[in-house]
Amino acid sequence: METRSHAGQRSRAMERQRERGTEIGMEAERARHGCGWGERRAPRQRARGHPLPRRGHGAPSPAPWPAGRAIFTRGHRTPGWGGGGGGGGGRGGAGPGRASGPHVRPRVAGAARAMEPRCPPPCGCCERVVLNVAGLRFETRARTLGRFPDTLLGDPVRRSRFYDGARREYFFDRHRPSFDAVLYYYQSGGRLRRPAHVPLDIFLEEVAFYGLGTAALARLREDEGCPLPPERPLPRRAFARQLWLLFEFPESSQAARVLAVVSVLVILVSIVVFCLETLPDFRDDRDSPGLAAVAAAGPFPAGLNGSNQVPGPPPRLDDPFFVVETLCICWFSFELLVRLATCPSKAVFFKNVMNLIDFVAILPYFVALGTELARQRGVGQPAMSLAILRVIRLVRVFRIFKLSRHSKGLQILGQTLRASMRELGLLIFFLFIGVVLFSSAVYFAEADRADSHFTSIPESFWWAVVTMTTVGYGDMAPVTVGGKIVGSLCAIAGVLTISLPVPVIVSNFSYFYHRETDSEEAGMYSHVDTQPCGPLEGKVNGGLMDGEVPELPPPLWAPPGKHMVTEV
Repeated sequence: METRSHAGQRSRAMERQRERGTEIGMEAERARHGCGWGERRAPRQRARGHPLPRRGHGAPSPAPWPAGRAIFTRGHRTPGWGGGGGGGGGRGGAGPGRASGPHVRPRVAGAARAMEPRCPPPCGCCERVVLNVAGLRFETRARTLGRFPDTLLGDPVRRSRFYDGARREYFFDRHRPSFDAVLYYYQSGGRLRRPAHVPLDIFLEEVAFYGLGTAALARLREDEGCPLPPERPLPRRAFARQLWLLFEFPESSQAARVLAVVSVLVILVSIVVFCLETLPDFRDDRDSPGLAAVAAAGPFPAGLNGSNQVPGPPPRLDDPFFVVETLCICWFSFELLVRLATCPSKAVFFKNVMNLIDFVAILPYFVALGTELARQRGVGQPAMSLAILRVIRLVRVFRIFKLSRHSKGLQILGQTLRASMRELGLLIFFLFIGVVLFSSAVYFAEADRADSHFTSIPESFWWAVVTMTTVGYGDMAPVTVGGKIVGSLCAIAGVLTISLPVPVIVSNFSYFYHRETDSEEAGMYSHVDTQPCGPLEGKVNGGLMDGEVPELPPPLWAPPGKHMVTEV
C-alpha cells in the first residue's frame, strides 16, 4: 500500500514535470519562430481533453529539441519512447511509463514538437528562391516576390523559364549592380531607387526587362527629374495634321528636317542683315533729317533733340537690305500663319512663348513699312515717327531667340534661368545693397576734392556697379586714400557677392544638361535580352513572350502616330 502510494506520487510528479517542460518548450518555440498555427492548436486540444498529436499520426516532423529542455526519467526505457506499445503509446505520448533501471535517458515532450509554428504543407510562401544574376547570388522568399505577381520575378510561370534545375536557382545574365534596386523594390513594397553609380539608361533597361510596370517607370523618371512629357494633341483633319507635323516637329519626317534647316538659314540671314545695315558704308544719311547737322555741329545742337536722331534712315523700298528683309519676313509670316491655321488649340498656341517671339520678330517690319509709306505721302509727324521707329526696329534683335526652337542648348539655358530665378533675385538684391552702400561711402570720401567725379550719390551708382562686377572702365576713379580704400572693399565685396549664387546656377545648368543627355540615351539604347533556359512557348502578361523585354516609352517626343488626336 505504501509502495503504491509512493509510486502514485512519483507518477504525478513526473506528469507535472512533463507539463512544465511542455510549457517551457512552447515559450522557447514562440520566441524562436513567432506565433504559428500549431501553437494555437495545442491549447485548444488540451482544453477539450483530446490527446496531443503524435508522431506518425499527422503531426509535422519536429526540429531537434533545444538543449536544456529535456525531461529526465529513471529507467532503461519508457514504454512511450520507442514508438511501441505500452501505457505511453507512441513517441511523445501522454502516458508516464514505468522505470525499469538505474540509467538516465532524456525524454522530449512530443506535444511541443507538434506545436512548432509551421505553415501548412500546401503553402510555399516560406520557400527560399535563389536568384543568380551574372554570377552574383541573391536569396529571398517566394512570398516577397509574390507581392507583385504581374512582374517577371513575381510570376512563377514566367520566372520558371529561367530556372536551372542542376543548380536549383534562377539564372539571369543581366546587369548585376542594378539588381540590388530591383530586389529592394519587392522587399520595400514598391519603392524603386536607382543606384548612384548606375547610368539612367541602363537602369531603365533593367526595369523594363523585369517588368516592374509603367507606373514604377513613370515614378522613377519623375524622381530622376526627367518625367515623360505630356502627349501633345494633333489636329483631327489629315491635311492639317500633316502640315502641323511638318512645321512643328522636325523629327517627324525627312521633309520636316529639311524645312527646319531652311528656317534656321533664314533666321541667320535676317540677323546678318540686321547687323550689316548699321555699318557706315551702307547707311544713307541723306534720308534722315538732322543727321547731317548732327555730324557737322556735334551732339545735340540747338534746335535738335534726341528724338530726331535715329540709328539709320527709314527703309527705302528699293534698298537691297530692305528687299532681303522683306523675303525673310515673308517666310516668317508664312510659317507663323500655317502653324496658327493648323494648330489644334488657338488658346494653347498663343500661350506658347516661342509663338509670341515669332510674332514680335515680324512686328517691327510692318511698323517700319507703314512709317516709310506715311513719310513718302507726307502725312504724320516725322519726329514722332522716327522716335517710334528707333524703338521698334530694336525689337528685331529678338529674332535670335527663334533659334531656340531648333537648339537644345538654348532650351537648356532657358530652363536653367527659369529654375534659378530665386538665386538671380538674391544676386540682384545683394548687388543693390552693395551699390547703395559703396556709392554713398565713396561720395563722402571724395567730397572734399574739387576735381572729384563723384558729384552725387546717384552719379556714383555707375562706379559701384562696374567695380562690384570687376569690370572697371576707368571713367570714374577715386583719388583720395579713403576713396581708394572704399574702392578696394567694393571690389572684394563684389567678388564675394557674385560668387555665392553662381554655383547654384551652374548646378542647375549641369542638372538640366545631364537630364537632356540621359533622356536622349534612354531613347536610343538597344535592348539586350536574356535567353531563358527553356523554349519560349505561349504568351503571357498581355501578349508578351516569356523573357521578352517590353518596349520603353519614348523619353522626349512621341512618334506622330502615338500622339493623342483631338478635334480642332
